[in-house]
Amino acid sequence: MKIAMFTNTYKPHVGGVAKSVHALAETLREMGHSVMVVAPTFPDTEVDFNPESEVIRLPALQNFNGSDFSVRLPAPFALTSVLDEFQPELIHSHHPFLLGDTAIRMARRYDVPLVFTHHTRYEHYTHYVSLESQSMRTFASQLAVEYSNLCDGVIVPSESMQELLLNRGIKVPISVVPTGVDVQKFAQHDATAWRKQLQLPDKVQLLGHVGRLAEEKNLEYLSHCVAAVLEKCPDAHFVIAGDGSYREQLSDYFDDKSLADRVSFCGVLQGQELVDFYAALDLFLFASVSETQGMVLAEAMAAGTPVIALDAPGAREVVNDQNGRLLDTDASEEIFANSVAEELQLLQGDSDKQKMAKKTAQLFSQSNCAESMLAFYRQRIDQFQQERNDAMPEALETVINAIKVEWELVGQKAEALARTLDK
Repeated sequence: MKIAMFTNTYKPHVGGVAKSVHALAETLREMGHSVMVVAPTFPDTEVDFNPESEVIRLPALQNFNGSDFSVRLPAPFALTSVLDEFQPELIHSHHPFLLGDTAIRMARRYDVPLVFTHHTRYEHYTHYVSLESQSMRTFASQLAVEYSNLCDGVIVPSESMQELLLNRGIKVPISVVPTGVDVQKFAQHDATAWRKQLQLPDKVQLLGHVGRLAEEKNLEYLSHCVAAVLEKCPDAHFVIAGDGSYREQLSDYFDDKSLADRVSFCGVLQGQELVDFYAALDLFLFASVSETQGMVLAEAMAAGTPVIALDAPGAREVVNDQNGRLLDTDASEEIFANSVAEELQLLQGDSDKQKMAKKTAQLFSQSNCAESMLAFYRQRIDQFQQERNDAMPEALETVINAIKVEWELVGQKAEALARTLDK
């Protein structure tokens, strides 16, 4: 199968969507399928329209509005020349805007089905484009709904997101397909490597977090909880893997609490360093409620690390009281901190939760998830071919589709705006 994926974020950008798209593309290639990824340039990458490349890089504005995201610039003719040669059988969009619009245009141009993965709860990201407001949050969520209904199918990484989107009005077929985790890779680790690097004694209990350090990750709440734990548990130490705009605020907070010597910022980690990081932890802490899938939670569990998280879409499909602890969404900082302290006490000499964590991770293996994705692709292709109108002359159909898609994109945004104003 020939699949063209359109994404606004991709390696070397660090984030859940970039990691998810890369993991899926690599797994599908290993299974014998052709995958072309269309993405904007990021720092240390260059514009690339070589049809032999696995990643087509479009020119883009870097660090949009102070974020670490890139915003692609138009380059329609160069892109279509590449896709003319590739001839995709299906287009997979990973965002409902920017390159998401391009994905719709290309699906109509090449007369192939379009599927969309709803990776993100977009209403939690409006601070990147405007001042925070309820109207902007409503518009963002409605825009994703209207975009979804222009597609031939929607993929969500959790059952919680499927229920949420059905309630919001998505009418096209929806399939639950989590992002796969390389379980074998995360099971092969050196649990002592990071303790040695940080020069921490064996008695120290390591609490950790992995992710982009950004406002929407609920890091203010998490830092307050961690500070309370460190004050309760003199042998605890907090380590953070990742980087982002919120790092300075985190560092300043722990400085102000006189806890800087018990918190380590390890930067962006990849490969074996990341695997060893997860394995070194006694507990993985996660407070974000803006996720659609807890991929880092499954990664932590694949390394045998129990998780404490807030109940939210994505987390509730992974975390339970057998492999960690799932707390109420509105749990107070005191409850979260007390739960961490209690788990640290229970984990001493008890490996049951570590075993259950590894067992849970098996459910999210890359091969299982890729097979589910391929099955959905085939369903959408079969349905699309059944519904095609072959009676229309090809040249006329191309012109009509080009006009129609522009009208659909205008209508999508107008309908989202109308629903926002109505609410």
